[in-house]
Amino acid sequence: MPAVEHEALGLLLTRFNLRGLSSQLERVETAAQAGSWSYRQFLRELLEVEEQLRATRRLKRLLKEAQLPEGKTAANLDLKRFSASNRRAFAQLCEGAFCESAQNVLAFGLPGRGKTHFLAALCHELILRHQKRVLFVSTFKLVQRLLEAKKNLQLEALLKKLDGFEAIVLDDLGYVQQSRQEMEVLFTFFAERYERRSLLISSNLVFSQWEKVFQDPMTTLAAIDRLVHHSIILEFDGDSYRAAKPKGTIAPGRITAADP
Repeated sequence: MPAVEHEALGLLLTRFNLRGLSSQLERVETAAQAGSWSYRQFLRELLEVEEQLRATRRLKRLLKEAQLPEGKTAANLDLKRFSASNRRAFAQLCEGAFCESAQNVLAFGLPGRGKTHFLAALCHELILRHQKRVLFVSTFKLVQRLLEAKKNLQLEALLKKLDGFEAIVLDDLGYVQQSRQEMEVLFTFFAERYERRSLLISSNLVFSQWEKVFQDPMTTLAAIDRLVHHSIILEFDGDSYRAAKPKGTIAPGRITAADP
């Protein structure tokens, strides 16, 4: 292709926001000439290249946006340390159907039992396999964001923004001892996502101890009722892998599913 035409075509591709394709044009053109491609073959190859470039960029955006803890992926989640039922549950959750039906995933167990790694690895797979929008955040940080938004009369806007995530992981719910204001915004967040979007929650407190979090029996019951309805409950027991195992391994756990 003459230099002038090459430059003109490059400008057009940039104007139509096809910068990635512009960078691949010369390679595709060379292949087309060598293979004596038809115009349709050439066009199809260009479009397929653009599709792949966009998919790669989207995947990078989703991974960055998710704020997943570094290194907690399925690749280094030692599933052999789980029971057969746990491995099946992980595989089924990775299919992403629970997001489509707005089910919650609730992970219970003492510290160090692998809850956070399990949920983070699951979300990583949801991005890689299904391009789901997910967000990983500690319960404390989310509550502070909600409080700040409420103070600035922007709570509705923040809730709408969070609604764009198909799954949100709230890590370490049991470590948050809520004031009344904190309890109210957290409950509002639960209510907004109820039967619409999935929540994945890790907690070192069983349901009978959740009154420590919400500081009110009725609010505690209402929160549990919303979360448990259409839920998948995971119970992690056994020894702490942090204390007994090298960094990066996981202790055996037990998973059961419930859909009252």
